[in-house]
Amino acid sequence: MPEPPPRRTRATALSYEHGAFAPEVVATGSGVVAERIIAAAREAGVPVRSDPALTKALAALDLGDVIPEALWRAVAEALAWAYRLDAAAGRPGA
Repeated sequence: MPEPPPRRTRATALSYEHGAFAPEVVATGSGVVAERIIAAAREAGVPVRSDPALTKALAALDLGDVIPEALWRAVAEALAWAYRLDAAAGRPGA
C-alpha cells in the first residue's frame, strides 16, 4: 500500500491592537514559509495553536486582510486561549 503524501504545514499569524476593528493577517503561508512563521512565533514567545478548521478558514485570507465577521468567534477563542497561556506563564501584558 502506498504511503499517503506528507501533510503540508500551513500557518497564519494574526495581530490585534487594542481598539482595532478586528485582528488582521500579518503573515501567512505554507510549507517552508509556514515553518518559518511558526519558528518565529515560538522564538518570540508567542503561543502557537494547532486548529485545522481555523487554519483552513484563515488560508483563504491574504496578507493585511482584517478577519471577517464570520470568523470572529473562532479567532476570539484562539486569542483567549493565548492570553490564558500568557497569564499562566506570568508574561507581561497578559
